Amino acid sequence: MEVEPLMTGTNSTAAPSHSSGAVTTTVSSSAPGGLVKSVVELDRVVIRLAGDSGDGMQLTGNRFTSETASFGNDLKTLPNFPAEIRAPTGTLPGVSSFQLQFADHDVMTPGDAPDVLVAMNPAALKANLAELPGGGLLIVDADEFTPRNLAKVGYATNPLEDGSLEGWQTVSVPLTSMTLDALADSGLGKKEAERSKNMFTLGLLSWMYHRPTEGTIRFLERTFRRKPEIAAANIAAFRAGYNYGDTTEAFAVSYEIKPAPMKPGRYRNISGNQALALGLVAAGQRSGLPVFLGAYPITPASDILHELSRHKSFGVRTFQAEDEISGIGAALGASFGGALGITTTSGPGVALKGETIGLAVMTELPLVIVDVQRGGPSTGLPTKTEQSDLLQAMFGRNGEAPVPVIAPRSPGDCFDAAVEAARIALTYRTPVMLLSDGYLANGAEPWAIPDADSLPDLKPAVGFATEPNGEEGEFLPYLRDPETLARAWAIPGTAGMQHRIGGLEKADKTGNISYDPANHDFMTRTRQAKIDGIAASIPPTDVEDPDGDARVAVIGWGSTYGPIGAACRRIRTSGRKVAQIHLRHINPFPADLGEVLARYDRVICPEMNLGQLALLLRAKYLVDVRSHTQVRGMPFRSAELAAVIQDAIDTGNPAAVNTDAVNGALQ
Repeated sequence: MEVEPLMTGTNSTAAPSHSSGAVTTTVSSSAPGGLVKSVVELDRVVIRLAGDSGDGMQLTGNRFTSETASFGNDLKTLPNFPAEIRAPTGTLPGVSSFQLQFADHDVMTPGDAPDVLVAMNPAALKANLAELPGGGLLIVDADEFTPRNLAKVGYATNPLEDGSLEGWQTVSVPLTSMTLDALADSGLGKKEAERSKNMFTLGLLSWMYHRPTEGTIRFLERTFRRKPEIAAANIAAFRAGYNYGDTTEAFAVSYEIKPAPMKPGRYRNISGNQALALGLVAAGQRSGLPVFLGAYPITPASDILHELSRHKSFGVRTFQAEDEISGIGAALGASFGGALGITTTSGPGVALKGETIGLAVMTELPLVIVDVQRGGPSTGLPTKTEQSDLLQAMFGRNGEAPVPVIAPRSPGDCFDAAVEAARIALTYRTPVMLLSDGYLANGAEPWAIPDADSLPDLKPAVGFATEPNGEEGEFLPYLRDPETLARAWAIPGTAGMQHRIGGLEKADKTGNISYDPANHDFMTRTRQAKIDGIAASIPPTDVEDPDGDARVAVIGWGSTYGPIGAACRRIRTSGRKVAQIHLRHINPFPADLGEVLARYDRVICPEMNLGQLALLLRAKYLVDVRSHTQVRGMPFRSAELAAVIQDAIDTGNPAAVNTDAVNGALQ
């Protein structure tokens, strides 16, 4: 695969110890016009861009992220947008935001709260101001604070004039009018020209944080190559914003965050959905099988369909089905025909796919089911993140229908998780559930592009059946490999390999329809034993316990890895000891997990659900795992988790469930 590298890692000097982004160095420089500007060196910063859905905040954030990645900083992002395709302009339901933390050291989250908030209108200010700490930098588009826009969100007076923003460093910038001035000779109408104010904002931020500019200019030229006048207008607005920062007295300070030390290699900025799609492409290449995706578009999984559709040259075929059921049916049919079948969806789609997943269990064919989780139940919170599909993945089918379940921990890790899901599906002839979520899917980070030769060989040890395997010269489709218990896989049309397929119970070895009670008991236990046996092929439990003598452990799965890891860093910085346990494989669990849990006096399990992993751990290992849960549609904040962990260490009594938060909401 040819993937454009966006930055190159170097063996640079070690980053300073983590701080709150405090000033470490200040130097002065002269800007054009004789202004003296200071350059302040920080170790990290968190920026949040917020505006109306039509203000281009996601595009602005993505471009700033790409330039930050090319500069060499480590970073994490958190896009946050409404479910409505187009909420009324200037209203609270229509506010879209993009948060980014970047640093001169490795970071694990997009940051708990912004150091800088850019608010493009009163609605964006009202929706986000409470999360900007006192003293933080607030940049607002003064042109949008009109009486009409203020009234839309319930402001009785203009906060830019009534003194209510005195607790923050507020800079009012007429972004809209300056954009119009910059594009006065562009030939565009007022409405079209106003759309470029996000590029003016991006230019200003690029100056403030010494971001590269060449990549954004190339991006605009490429994106609008068929509309050169639009490309020229956006580039002009971008350069005007940069020059404004360089020459205005409103910003006397710019900031420098040095590159983070990284292992040598080729890197690119990547989102979770992009990484997952590329992992599936890689799985096809490493298995030698064509890849077939049968999918119905659904937020937040649709980008996987979009990305895979670009890779036809690698033997990938994508089918946008008319509904969720036909999508998985086509994917399972492709697996029957000898392809790596894949279907992508979110929680509501998994509910519809349940019967066909059971069929895949009965027919014992490889299939990868990607569930990019979102808030539920029903339509729920389509654009928000959650981890509430774990029990659905484990048990959401009729009968005893065990399915392996794995979960990536970061956007870049979605690549490796996809490869691992394909390995299990092909090796053990089973459907596999891959649980991503909206936070990972839309978030981004620098990703080291792997050497293709370093990826695992996914060609199954037992390949397609091409010859009879029975003692009397017949083909036995349910004769199993003694090591993996995988059944024989014969491509339709192979001479002599005819066999029955379908959802009725199969007789051992022959695959004929069987209603025999003893056979059903045997086949049910065999299917379960096959899934249990996967534990022998997965790594030991991932445990980070630096001194090896912590008495409290925090266990998580999926996207809680970053917030839990950042919280554990805080705890260790305070001199306390804590272990972090992270699970990629949830069914089956790693073989040593029970012994690992038994090492600790107290185990805390943060989840973005009401305690689903904790329930499974308690049931299997009889360990008093304490839940810490939230279902807000947003990832955990590391400071919140650090407080819970500290309480567990200091008092031995962590909160079991967030009942206080529930009671407070009810009051």
